[in-house]
Amino acid sequence: MSDLLRRLPDGGIDAHQHYWEAHRRFPIRGNWWSGSVSYSWVEAGVPELGRDCMPDDLEPQLRAGGVGSSVVVQAIHADGETRWLLELASARESIAGVVGWVDLTQGEEHVTRDLEAIAHPKLVGIRHMAPFEADAGWLVRHDVVTGLKAVQESGLAFDLLLTPRELTFVPELSERLPDLNMVVDHVAKPPIVGGALEPWASMIRAAAENPRIFCKLSGMVTEADRRSWTATDLRPYIEVVLDAFGPRRCMYGSDWPVCTLAGSYERVQGALAENLDLILAGDTAAMAAIKGEVAARFYGLG
Repeated sequence: MSDLLRRLPDGGIDAHQHYWEAHRRFPIRGNWWSGSVSYSWVEAGVPELGRDCMPDDLEPQLRAGGVGSSVVVQAIHADGETRWLLELASARESIAGVVGWVDLTQGEEHVTRDLEAIAHPKLVGIRHMAPFEADAGWLVRHDVVTGLKAVQESGLAFDLLLTPRELTFVPELSERLPDLNMVVDHVAKPPIVGGALEPWASMIRAAAENPRIFCKLSGMVTEADRRSWTATDLRPYIEVVLDAFGPRRCMYGSDWPVCTLAGSYERVQGALAENLDLILAGDTAAMAAIKGEVAARFYGLG
């Protein structure tokens, strides 16, 4: 961990991590069918994640890193998971907020109804995993935009899980929903393993033109060479994001336990701190903003 990070007071916020019980299933229902879904990590080719990952596993690592609380983010398209995460949040002070899921394609009235059904003091945002959709422009489909209007009216934020394929549509989404607070997860997953910056850098700058869009400095290590990455590999991407958004629209996220595919919590946090120490040149106010103040403001955390 960098000396600069050590000098900051404890109480930071990890703005992006996940919890799951590997074999838990959640019911899903459609108009003419019903069934259930589960965390299919083995089928997805990442059996290392096919284990229970719960607060008792992460909380000691949060404390060791000077992090007081976290935002837990959905990992499956089922509102049952959101309800379960909110139950977990009610029982754990370390969970400051939950980013859940609802079906955004049902129309504004139905989305509003579903949001009311899961309303909770710790529900702070909604996310949909757009890269899993066949349609690259899924985010700007009429039905999705209509659903996002309900999210906007509810006062919740929207987490943008993107790859460069979807990132190109963010300016259009901004034009159609200029008042929706959004945050780009994992800096939109640039191809760090190959070292290329373009066209990702130009697209991230275009997204940043909307002052209501923020960015999470998270998820980068799994886009690098998972066996041999160094902090230096991440630096050009962090520099682009900080230049585009500024430190007061950026927040730290570990992406635990997904990050463990490439490194420990301590190593991931340390690599970001090392880079921020160099890029910010000792600006403790900017570091404090990224470490937790931005997340608290963006998500309205108590």
